[in-house]
Amino acid sequence: MDSQNRAQDLATTVLAAVAPPEIAAACSAVDSFLRRHASDQSRAFFSVALPALICRIFGFDDVPPPSSSASSAAPGRPASTAWIDQAASDPALAGRLLALLAPDGILISSISAVDRHALVRYVFPIERLPEWIRFALQSDRPSSVLSDLCPLLKGRVKEDAVQGSPNQMQLNAFEYFMFWFAYYPVCRGNSESSDAIVVRKSRKFRLEKWTSSLPVLCSSSRGSRQKPECNLYLQLLYAYLHAFVPKNRLSYQPYRSSLLHYSLSYDDTAFLQAEFLVYTFVHFWMIDNDFSPLPMNVCRSFGLSFPYKAVLGEAPPTAGLGDVLKVLVKYLNCDSTVSGTETRHMVYGESPKSKGSLDVLNSRNVMLYCENSVGSWNAVIQRPLYRFILRSFLFCPIGASIKNASQVFYLWMSYLEPWNTSPEEFSKFDPAEMKKEVGGNENIDKSSKGKQGRNIDLQYSPAWESYVLSNYLFYSSLVMHFLGFAHKFLHTNVESVIQMIHKVLKILTSSKELLDLIRKVDVVFHSKPARPSAYSSNDAYKYIPSICEQLQDWEDGLCESDADGSFLHENWNHDLRLFSDGEDGAHNLLQLLVLRAEHEIQISSGDVSNSIQALDAIRSQMNILFGSPLKKPHTSMSQADDPHHGRGEIFTPKHPGIGQRTWADVRYKGDWMRRPISDTEVAWLARLLIRFSNWLNESFGLDHVDDSDSAGPTIVEFGRTEVCNVEGPKEALNMVLALLGSWLSLFRNAVVRFMRAHRIKINLRVLASKKFVMLLLLYAVFCAAKKVLSAAFATVAPA
Repeated sequence: MDSQNRAQDLATTVLAAVAPPEIAAACSAVDSFLRRHASDQSRAFFSVALPALICRIFGFDDVPPPSSSASSAAPGRPASTAWIDQAASDPALAGRLLALLAPDGILISSISAVDRHALVRYVFPIERLPEWIRFALQSDRPSSVLSDLCPLLKGRVKEDAVQGSPNQMQLNAFEYFMFWFAYYPVCRGNSESSDAIVVRKSRKFRLEKWTSSLPVLCSSSRGSRQKPECNLYLQLLYAYLHAFVPKNRLSYQPYRSSLLHYSLSYDDTAFLQAEFLVYTFVHFWMIDNDFSPLPMNVCRSFGLSFPYKAVLGEAPPTAGLGDVLKVLVKYLNCDSTVSGTETRHMVYGESPKSKGSLDVLNSRNVMLYCENSVGSWNAVIQRPLYRFILRSFLFCPIGASIKNASQVFYLWMSYLEPWNTSPEEFSKFDPAEMKKEVGGNENIDKSSKGKQGRNIDLQYSPAWESYVLSNYLFYSSLVMHFLGFAHKFLHTNVESVIQMIHKVLKILTSSKELLDLIRKVDVVFHSKPARPSAYSSNDAYKYIPSICEQLQDWEDGLCESDADGSFLHENWNHDLRLFSDGEDGAHNLLQLLVLRAEHEIQISSGDVSNSIQALDAIRSQMNILFGSPLKKPHTSMSQADDPHHGRGEIFTPKHPGIGQRTWADVRYKGDWMRRPISDTEVAWLARLLIRFSNWLNESFGLDHVDDSDSAGPTIVEFGRTEVCNVEGPKEALNMVLALLGSWLSLFRNAVVRFMRAHRIKINLRVLASKKFVMLLLLYAVFCAAKKVLSAAFATVAPA
């Protein structure tokens, strides 16, 4: 009872700690309590104080104030009361929290000790789980089936008949803490997204949305709450990965070699702990609200189908996860960077016991065997990461900030260049460096620019061939999807989009060996071997089946909608179009993008020298990538300064003529009706008119050309008719109406035949223009006012 009361008092102290001195005192109290009680006597702390401590560390009990009362908040009180957020501006507090939460700190050591005694079990709140897991647990499937779906659920899904919930997640202390640790950036991203929505939803929300494309009416200055920079979380993330996850995936083979290696004391705790931690981050950060969370072969093997697309919808991933994912991905891909072409072997041994200071870092000594191959942790993150990046590009809403998309983009770039990642990038996270750099404002995105002490420029080498081939879609198909994103958001931030395109092409053309490998696989993918011996003579053929399977699996259900423009059309997940010569190939799409970028630069104000240089670099990179130079338009960039230069000769999204260019020369992916919705259109009306136009085109058969229509003139054969007397005007009127109907039918057939012959389609999307709709509204208001005034005058006149 004494320990129970002390734990209760400690929880009260922790919950009341808001200011930095109070937080430091609470950390000291937690440290003192854990050191004073043995591991088998600290159950009261983990049942009472640990949930309160987690709540205050990550600020899960914060209730954001309404936007109207934000200015009236106390000046001395921070925007967030989470301890980890306050540590961003207080290095001393950050060091105190780091000492408490580090893997070799007293808290994690005590958690490991209490788990060995199996003293406590926790039920994680189902509403905080990744969305697909939440829906899976609420389904009627038994827990035994759900446990076998993925390693994260194995042994942790239990039935709960008391609470009335079909299933629940039961965790030990380490798993419970890491679940909350992984949930923190998700909660933070969701909170910031909801705050942005609340700010936009005001009394004038619809008017602001309506006039967002009119520069005269929209405001250029909008207040936004700055996100505090905090490297403490990233340092803890790297510390946990470094302590519990080997850079090579552990091989769980206790009886691998001989009886000489057999040990009765073999313990798989380290293997299960590492696997749990990686899958926790993958499911919380990458998968989360993905409507296709599991590979298709897994669903087929279990005979399961998840109708999550109707429930989750086409929602983008949680914003603000770029930095944490970059640390995770770089760490897991750093194994091959460290070892190069070497093959290191390590085996499991005995799990360490708690000695003295309860040093958990000794658990890395148990990892003595592991195979260094591409099939290590990379195989775990391939599909989730690909779908995370692709969903971020496809489902990014119009009008959203490009900041999150930029973070996801540079995450993708770091994944494309694992050979450019050195161990020195993680030096700032080493225990010896943590206390010096904690609380700083360094940006991880720029860490590669500040590498010091490296005399060797890491580049692609043939040793990375297996990595590129196993991740080929990141170098090919994802590039095509990114071009769709670039076309969609070019007008919002032309400089950022140009720089991102320049970065992609720079990586693809940085090495001749890398470009030759990508081209080689593309040629093999689109060709059929003339003889069976070709399979043995060309190693690229053996990767084609896996690439085809990845296309089907990784892009399951993901495709641009008709309104946003589908670059790959109906064959979006059956083919690779990076080197295609068609109008939906990368070459033509990049040409169109350069033309649009030139126009956006010409009409923009300010310094555009960087954008012009990036465009010139893009042209040279396209020459290397496709082997043919990109023709520059006759309109030079210097003409932007000429006040007499007409804009009618420049490409614009609505009028794609450039000088003497015609619609046949420049078309938006062959179907102008399916271009991305711009700010000059009413979005819902545009989608409605697109669907109505598609229905009319299908009804009249305008989607395909029938050769029989142009075979010759239509011959109408009239049979013998008997002359009959017309009695009365009713029969005469019927005959006239029938004659008019037949004439209208002939005229309709002639028009449809003419449209089919000239491949003309119905496109009612032009009626969705905001200018046209505004004119209709003004005309309706004018007519209504005229009627009201007429009625008023008519009432007053007799008087």
